[in-house]
Amino acid sequence: QVQLVESGGGLVQAGGSLRLSCVAAGRTFGSFPMAWFRQAAGKEREFVAAISWSGDKYYADSVKGRFTMSRDNVKNTVYLQMNYLNHEDTAVYYCAAAPKRWGTQRPDEYDYWGQGTQVTVSS
Repeated sequence: QVQLVESGGGLVQAGGSLRLSCVAAGRTFGSFPMAWFRQAAGKEREFVAAISWSGDKYYADSVKGRFTMSRDNVKNTVYLQMNYLNHEDTAVYYCAAAPKRWGTQRPDEYDYWGQGTQVTVSS
């Protein structure tokens, strides 16, 4: 089992920045890819970014150039640095782990999820 706990969400003005953190406990953290998803009110959960165990990354087009995902395998933590936030970034952000295949953007292919952290961007 893997337990994921997100933090760092909050209220920020458009154009501002936030850094989300996700701490993992349980299985060996460094052995599996991690990802961030988000879900806005009334919408489906959508992929944001992913990072492999070795540090390879890829991003959704909507956040490319603004968001940066990283991981610290010593601290069992992944991060999502979010810059130039806009109103469309408002959502609950979820950390996910252990996808069935690297590169998948389907939420149903991730085995573990955190409880989510709210990000609200005021315009």
